[in-house]
Amino acid sequence: LTYTATNFIPPSGRDVISVNPQTGEIRLKGALDFEEVSMFDFRIEARDKGWPPLSGHCKVLLEVL
Repeated sequence: LTYTATNFIPPSGRDVISVNPQTGEIRLKGALDFEEVSMFDFRIEARDKGWPPLSGHCKVLLEVL
């Protein structure tokens, strides 16, 4: 499986959130500031390597407290 993060709301989420393409582990690349953004909304897609490739996705809501 390979994992990708898409559809960031707000788009600045791409700069502070990363997803490991092999494991799907979600990590922060930078500091979060509640006063700037209190919620991130994005999707993670898992895709297999079959033919045709199959995929599934989930919605992730990250609340900054």
